[in-house]
Amino acid sequence: MALNDNEISRLDSYGLAEVIRSGDVSPVEAVQASIDRIERLDGKLNAVVTERFERALNDAAGDIPDGPFKGVPFILKDLWTSSADEPMHLGNKALKEINYISAVESDLSRRYREAGFIVVGRSNTPEFGLVGTTEPESYGPCRNPWNTDYGTGGSSGGAAAAVASGMVPSANASDGGGSIRIPAAMCGLVGLKPSRGRVPMGPKQEEWGLSIQHVVCHTMRDAAGILDATAIPTMGDGVVAPKHGQPYLNQVGAPPDKLRIGIWNESPREDLEIHPDCQRLTRETAELLEKLGHIVEEAHPVVLDDPAIGGRFSAIWMAGANLTLRNLSKILQREVTVDDVEIGTWLMAQAGAKTSGLEVLQAQADMGSMRRSTLEWWENGWDLLLTPTTLVPPPLVGELVSTEDEPMRNSLRSIPYAAFTSPFNATGQPAISLPTGFSSNGLPIGVQLVAAYGREDLLIQVGSQLESEIQWSNNRAPIHA
Repeated sequence: MALNDNEISRLDSYGLAEVIRSGDVSPVEAVQASIDRIERLDGKLNAVVTERFERALNDAAGDIPDGPFKGVPFILKDLWTSSADEPMHLGNKALKEINYISAVESDLSRRYREAGFIVVGRSNTPEFGLVGTTEPESYGPCRNPWNTDYGTGGSSGGAAAAVASGMVPSANASDGGGSIRIPAAMCGLVGLKPSRGRVPMGPKQEEWGLSIQHVVCHTMRDAAGILDATAIPTMGDGVVAPKHGQPYLNQVGAPPDKLRIGIWNESPREDLEIHPDCQRLTRETAELLEKLGHIVEEAHPVVLDDPAIGGRFSAIWMAGANLTLRNLSKILQREVTVDDVEIGTWLMAQAGAKTSGLEVLQAQADMGSMRRSTLEWWENGWDLLLTPTTLVPPPLVGELVSTEDEPMRNSLRSIPYAAFTSPFNATGQPAISLPTGFSSNGLPIGVQLVAAYGREDLLIQVGSQLESEIQWSNNRAPIHA
């Protein structure tokens, strides 16, 4: 092997694909090195909950699709991005106990496979991805490779820990309220949430919902290139996002025009405080954007100040939790009991059961009005919105875990982490968390940029500008291969 393991572990997915194509590293060697890193590091981090080592090595030795990431090891999040005839537990103890095996390969998993990725395992996630911390009862807490006393956020916390520690160069992640962007911010990674309908969500999810999938990674070229490989509609997709600036890889390093950027650096909710470190980093990023030639002014869509937004989002979220338990019942082929799920999940589902269909339809209609009003801000001459990714830095492990006295603690304490991210799941706009700096105690925190619907190209251009200045991929966590 021409490169040593430390050198391989610091490559992004594109870089590793290049050395595989050159013959310096074979697919089998790349996959084995990833497996070795997982076995060496995961005892400290608990990022990977399902190992796929033997199959991965067989895949690497076989006929790999000739895609742009041929032979590159990869991890799937243990939610609905499924592989056929392989385990899928959704962070749930009942599915773990029966070792539920998915019968189907999801559309997005097929896109990853066609791109040449080799799946080595599945990552830790909170139960059904419902909260902003990855500490499920089924598998235990995922720990932050920057400091294992702290969490990784959620729901893509396992994916973020795996990438930040160098187990794999990129990993599948999903985002229904911030679940790509929050863990990316906490682990020092790039986390792009694409536009609604940009990637296929079937067959178990729909494109018009709150959730969208992509990856967490170190570099803008991985965020762009992997999106190119997966943003291919399939028959039956309910929403297909408009094309702007594809292929996205061409936008990496492409100079953007002089952009008008609004900065929103105050808490969006009167009942929540914003941490000074998060405000400081956002101000510093704004100053850098100005030095790069952009106009940055205090402004944001005023409709997002509406305190009723959280209630509408919650009504749909709770109803979705109830539907999730109904689907779990079908898988288990029996009624779901409180012993099958975590208490927070059970209470969310019970609240959802009391939400009428009319209330859900009204919440959806109100969110549609909010979406249109929000996007008017972009139509009125703004190009991007800059915010902190989260209101507060990463929490200590256990701070967001439900207790007997506070059974909804995991949900309620997640709110400060999703306050700036969840509105853009409702609007369907693309948003990206960028690792532009650290908290006062040395933990990664991020800033968020939001573009108009369908304009991932602008996020990639500006993200590339900031990446060139900050060189964040040179910063690696203390727990790293």
